Amino acid sequence: MAAWLVYANVLDVKWCKMQQSIRLSLTLTGAAALTLASIPQVNGKPAEVAQGTADDLGVMSINFKDVVKPQIGFQGALQGAGTPNQAGIGGFLPLVVGDNSVFFADVEANLNFADFNYYSSINNTTVAGTTISTSSRLGYRWLNGDQSWMFGINGGYDTRPMATGYADTGVDVSGKQTVFFQQAAFDLEAVNAAWALNAYGLIPTGTTEYTLNNRYKGGALDTYGLDVGYSITPDWNLSVGYYYQNGDLNTADGSGVKGRLAYAINNDLTIGTNISYDDAFDTRLSANIKWRFNTNGMNREKQKKAWEKPVIKAALESVKNRNVRVHDKERHPLDPERLPGM
Repeated sequence: MAAWLVYANVLDVKWCKMQQSIRLSLTLTGAAALTLASIPQVNGKPAEVAQGTADDLGVMSINFKDVVKPQIGFQGALQGAGTPNQAGIGGFLPLVVGDNSVFFADVEANLNFADFNYYSSINNTTVAGTTISTSSRLGYRWLNGDQSWMFGINGGYDTRPMATGYADTGVDVSGKQTVFFQQAAFDLEAVNAAWALNAYGLIPTGTTEYTLNNRYKGGALDTYGLDVGYSITPDWNLSVGYYYQNGDLNTADGSGVKGRLAYAINNDLTIGTNISYDDAFDTRLSANIKWRFNTNGMNREKQKKAWEKPVIKAALESVKNRNVRVHDKERHPLDPERLPGM
C-alpha cells in the first residue's frame, strides 16, 4: 500500500510539472502572437521584413511609373560586319506606363561615315560618307509578379541609304552609286538579375540588291540570331551570340558567332567592344558608345537604387540589333547593269 502511495505522489508531481510546461508554452506562444500582431503588416508580411526585401530588390519600394521616363541622348559605333561607322541621336520614349509595364517607341537617326582607309565594311566596295540612316521601334515590356524578370517584344522599320566609293581589292571601279536599303525587324527579350536573352530577326524589304559600280553588286542580308548575356557585376556585362544570315546574292549565306563586353561607366554612359566571325566577313572588331541623359526627374540616389535592379535598367534600354547589314560580291560580266530603283 505504501508503494502505491509513493507511485501516486510521483505521478502527481509529474502531472503538475507537465501542466506548468503546457501553461508556459501557451503563454510564450500567446506573447509571440501578440507581438507579431502588433507589428504593422505589408502584404501579409511584417513591415521590417517587407522593407528589407524591398531594399534587397532595390525596386519594390519605388513606383514603376516614377522610373520609366524618356531617355534621350547620343550613340556611336565603329564599322562592323556589314555595318558602317556612325554617330547620331536617339531616344527611348514611353507612350503608356502601367504599374509594371510600358508601351514605348524607340527611335534613332545616325550619320553614316566613310569606311576606314582601304578596309571595306561590306566586303569589297568601301562605303563613302555621308548618309543618314533611321531606325524606329514600337514595343511592349513588362515585369512578372515578383519583379524578378522583365519580358519584352518589339518590332519596327529601319532605313539605310548607302553611298559607295573605291574598292579595297585594288581594282579600279567606275559608276559609283548611292543606293537605298530598308528592313523590317522584330525582337524578343527576357532579363533577370543575372541573365539576358535576346532573339531577333532583320528582314530586308523592297529592293534588296543593287549594282554598286561597274564591278560589284551589293545586297542586304536577312539576319536571325540569339544573344545570351550574363551580368558579371552591376557594371560589367558579357554576351555571346549565334546568327544565321542569307541574301539574294547567295555569297554570304551561313552561320556566325559574336561576343560583346560592355562597361557601364555610370547610369547614363555605356561603352562596349564587339567581335564577330562568319565566312563572309571573317573576323570583325568594333566598338560602340551610348549616352542617355537622365530625364526622369528623380534624384541620383533614388535613380541608382532603382537601376541596381537589372530588370528596371533593361526596361529602359534601347533596342539592340537594328542596323541594315550589307554584303557585296563581284558582278558577273553578263549581269545586266541595274541602277538604283530599277
